[in-house]
Amino acid sequence: MAVHVHHAIAKPDDDDNNENPMEKMSEMFGPGHVDQSVRQAIQACWMAMPAQRRNVAEVEKEIRRLFERALANLREDAEIFVRKG
Repeated sequence: MAVHVHHAIAKPDDDDNNENPMEKMSEMFGPGHVDQSVRQAIQACWMAMPAQRRNVAEVEKEIRRLFERALANLREDAEIFVRKG
């Protein structure tokens, strides 16, 4: 999963008192952003489904499959890329 972080957020200036860039980014994105992204994914899945499978049950099945796969990848990546200090 790739996340694009704008340069102004990823690289704080000296005036920012060395604030954590991820904290600054979380101020921009909230639950509304996540909700909108999920709804857009559902809509995209609906549009991508073949006509004969384009119904709520089939879209729900595919969204759940994709979501579970993404969470499994997140868990795996977290184990691989954890920074041990």
